[in-house]
Amino acid sequence: MTFAKGIFTPHRKSASQAHPVEDARLPGHVVVPLSQHAGAPAEPLVEVGDRVLAGQKIGDVQARITAPVHAPVSGVVTAVEVRTCVVPSGRRAHCIVIESDAEGAVAPSTGTCEVTASSIREAVREAGIVGLGGAGFPSHVKLSPPADRPIDTAVINGCECESYLTADHRVMLEDAEAVVDGALLVAQATGAGRIVLGIEDNKQDAIESMRSAAGDRLEVVALKSKYPQGAERMLIKSLTGRAFPVGKLPADVGVVIQNVQTTAAIHYAVREGRPLTERVMTVTGAVAEPKNLRVKVGTAVKSLIEQCGGFAGEPAKVILGGPLTGVAIPNLDVPVVKGTSGVVVLSSDEVEAAPESLPCIRCSRCVGICPTFLLPYQLGLLAGNKMYDEAAERYHLFSCIECGSCAYVCPSKIPLLQLIRLAKSEAMLAGKTR
Repeated sequence: MTFAKGIFTPHRKSASQAHPVEDARLPGHVVVPLSQHAGAPAEPLVEVGDRVLAGQKIGDVQARITAPVHAPVSGVVTAVEVRTCVVPSGRRAHCIVIESDAEGAVAPSTGTCEVTASSIREAVREAGIVGLGGAGFPSHVKLSPPADRPIDTAVINGCECESYLTADHRVMLEDAEAVVDGALLVAQATGAGRIVLGIEDNKQDAIESMRSAAGDRLEVVALKSKYPQGAERMLIKSLTGRAFPVGKLPADVGVVIQNVQTTAAIHYAVREGRPLTERVMTVTGAVAEPKNLRVKVGTAVKSLIEQCGGFAGEPAKVILGGPLTGVAIPNLDVPVVKGTSGVVVLSSDEVEAAPESLPCIRCSRCVGICPTFLLPYQLGLLAGNKMYDEAAERYHLFSCIECGSCAYVCPSKIPLLQLIRLAKSEAMLAGKTR
């Protein structure tokens, strides 16, 4: 089962996929952005000098689309200031800096006593759970569909289709029951009568693990290994045959979708009252010992590289996320956030010297592989000429899912993904919407 178009990329997962998840070392300090999610940034609930407990809520705001943030460690707040980070809103955000006291004192928490649709949504909201596949959309909002859009299917995303990344794979092997129970809670909160988990067929052990844990409680479907199989539109199309138009959401076609790590986090939030202060992520590429680590939010990338034995050779790029959709970071002090799926280190042998991009030769390779049936070369040309309105109005700019496939295949090395992202941000500033 699969979707139309797309590309086949080297998997490059073997270095880390067999490594069980390890707990990352407790950092000496954490830098916790107040905007790790789509929607309104949280506002600080603490001040410099305050002592906080691990799991204590330290940021929140009254808004429909937002998510609170919690202290990943116990210690003292030493700063509330703007720092460099990689979050959905950009590359800088207000952050709360906590100096760890290494005591690990934890704020009291309890699971939800009576599990109802409303109590599940409230627990998920209070735990600050967002989509852990990278988008960072607040999960409680997804679990609250409008009354006129009934949900009949819960889709759980276990594809992990980007090269190098293996964190979701390990979660399905090591914490399958939490994933299953979280999926059941998603279905209960939304009224979905069907639950279907999609996993790419290059993860046969994960497919077997999830089928064993799930029994007859949900469907586990093997999908063709193709990029971007794990993108929301592609996965829903592959598993249900349903497509939703530009400007619409999965709820408009009766679907709610969550990532496997997100569903596991929902399990722990509802059953144990555990807030989202850590996640499993892959550290791989040109490091001495590639690993899958359970990392406290706010931990500096430098600490994770050190735990993996340091660089193997001279690094050319350090990317947060996958190589196609991730972001190269300017320094190793950048913190991990809720949506950080991995740290991929590329050596100078793996990264071409950045050539001048050549003019578009109209070869149509980008058109042939675009999973949303766009004209990426045209969007790139319009963005390069600052014709953002035309890109939005005539060429469906906002239909782009930013998978990066077009830039991957472009023989002229045109940075199409970056141009399209620029066009989107400029069009939104000018008042254009989806």
